[in-house]
Amino acid sequence: MTIKIEDYYPKETFDRIKAFAEDKETPFLVVDTKIIDAAYEELTAAFPIARVFYAVKANPAPEIIRLLKDKGSNFDIASIYELDRVLELGVTPDRISYGNTIKKSRDIRYFYERGVRLFATDSEDDLRNIAKAAPGSRVYARVLTEGTHTADWPLSRKFGCQNDMAMDLMVLARELGLEPYGISFHVGSQQRDIGAWDAAIAKVCNIFERLRDEDGIVLKMINMGGGFPGNYVTRAHDLQTYANEITRFLKEDFGDDMPEIILEPGRSLVANAGILVSEVVLISRKARMSLHRWVFTDVGKFSGLIETMDEAIKYPIYTEKQGEFEASIIAGPTCDSADIMYEDTKVQLPLNLAIGDRLYWFSTGAYTTSYSAIEFNGFPPLQGYYI
Repeated sequence: MTIKIEDYYPKETFDRIKAFAEDKETPFLVVDTKIIDAAYEELTAAFPIARVFYAVKANPAPEIIRLLKDKGSNFDIASIYELDRVLELGVTPDRISYGNTIKKSRDIRYFYERGVRLFATDSEDDLRNIAKAAPGSRVYARVLTEGTHTADWPLSRKFGCQNDMAMDLMVLARELGLEPYGISFHVGSQQRDIGAWDAAIAKVCNIFERLRDEDGIVLKMINMGGGFPGNYVTRAHDLQTYANEITRFLKEDFGDDMPEIILEPGRSLVANAGILVSEVVLISRKARMSLHRWVFTDVGKFSGLIETMDEAIKYPIYTEKQGEFEASIIAGPTCDSADIMYEDTKVQLPLNLAIGDRLYWFSTGAYTTSYSAIEFNGFPPLQGYYI
């Protein structure tokens, strides 16, 4: 499959990014903030019933945080370092959720002292830490979901607990003086099966009903996490289709008694806004009669492309060279044998591709600069530009 610009960007958008990138030393990421602005508008129009908490881990650039803050977004935070950044940029603590279920007691206290009152949990010890370090706060329990096998980047094995434990946690939260506020789930990042939300919402509805009927606890919120897709090689439904179906699932299960709905988008807001620019370092074959070339670039798994691990996320790769194409293996520049992006899934690249040519990795605005290593093999972190 060859990549066409018009399948991912208006030609003028690509030309603008390319012109900006011409005199820059590769590798680097260019993010068009206008695309993020439009994505936020699209999301809030599609889900008028929901509050948006941007998942800062997707891309913590100050330019993005300022843009989304000014548009009214809230923020999902995973560490004291992310917290400091958003507070320094003028985000107020009432617009912040501490969404990480794995946290130190002193970090919980740090959040609490700075005014944050909304915390995720999925274990008893964590809940007791919250009760001690953040007394009286609102808490929501994250449950496991079964739909992650259809997500390109599954999440739920590490995070979440079974239904009965989530209920026990909400009962214990009340006993500990916390406010049992809601339930959260995440169907997996880059989730292409909309039915995954149907099963998760039905599970949450059952928890709401049982807690109300058996324990007198009335929960007020569902945090549906993220999962909405970026525009990669493997295509997905458009956002409005997701919104229509998910809203239908919510109405079928909750009717007129709709709780507060929270979304935690990351990838869907920023992925499509980014183009990563790299340079071909070397082209080689491993045998005289080899059917496949190895194309080595100056960007790799350790400099922003970790989501190519197990070839999970398949980025569209574009080059301006034309002509006959050949299936190629794409690898990074480091002396680590794991630094191979695509080997089983060959990438079609032109036969006349040469050392020094540029490769444009589309839809790389999410989880690239934030995943980039500090100094593996001495390579610096991936540079990001925001226009």
